[in-house]
Amino acid sequence: MGNGPMLDSTRLMDLAERHAAGYRSSEPFPHAVIDDFLPIETAERILAEFPTPEQIRWHRFDRPTEKKLATTQLDEIPPAARLLLHEFNSPPALRFLETLTGIPRLIPDPYLRGGGLHQIEPGGWLKVHTDFSRHEDWGLDRRLNLLVYFNKDWEEEYGGHIELWDREMKTCVKRVAPIFNRCVVFTTTDTSFHGHPDPLRCPPGRTRKSMALYYYTAGRPETEGIGTFPTTFRERPGERIPGVAWRVAQELLPPVLWRGIRRLRSGRVKSP
Repeated sequence: MGNGPMLDSTRLMDLAERHAAGYRSSEPFPHAVIDDFLPIETAERILAEFPTPEQIRWHRFDRPTEKKLATTQLDEIPPAARLLLHEFNSPPALRFLETLTGIPRLIPDPYLRGGGLHQIEPGGWLKVHTDFSRHEDWGLDRRLNLLVYFNKDWEEEYGGHIELWDREMKTCVKRVAPIFNRCVVFTTTDTSFHGHPDPLRCPPGRTRKSMALYYYTAGRPETEGIGTFPTTFRERPGERIPGVAWRVAQELLPPVLWRGIRRLRSGRVKSP
């Protein structure tokens, strides 16, 4: 592949035009699943260089809501992946996403807040959630997630599927296996519930490898009507995740009511 581009801009636009209508009508929220997404030489090179859990200083999440590895440190990321991340923040990638989604004037995040390389080891998970709605430093509105998977010969029984849930969190509408060179793009709102909620069942020595990027706009349509909120995890029917119910209540209840509940729980206010 030499020093040429990691992305094929002509092919990207063809993919965008072919998937645009389906993207906007997809349930439970606008999304697209695109196989054979990257030029095969690019995908193979990313996989060949993908760092093992011991190879670099990953940020390790180990809590009831997520058990995974992640890095946004460009000096830790191998050259091919670093170059691809750069190209995903370039005009050809932005034109691809704008054509695919119908969202104009997208803004990339070169700081990769929440993005970069992700890896999940056997037994790991990422519970169902909605992502933070606004860039912490810039005040921009988060509009899109782009994920690319790098898992060859991935068996169905390994799990690791990304699940897309309905807005009431009653039903998983779609499960997508994280197979090699598959891209998933979806619109980010306060009801775009998604995750990899069940423990990964791949053999020892295998991991679930992915790349993630997020895109923003300066404002969003008033019809979407969502405010500012952090990443919010939700429980599936019959599932209990320590602390999640209280955090969701804090997001949904008016502040004055939430403060009253906290005082009651701390014993500072006697209940009748």
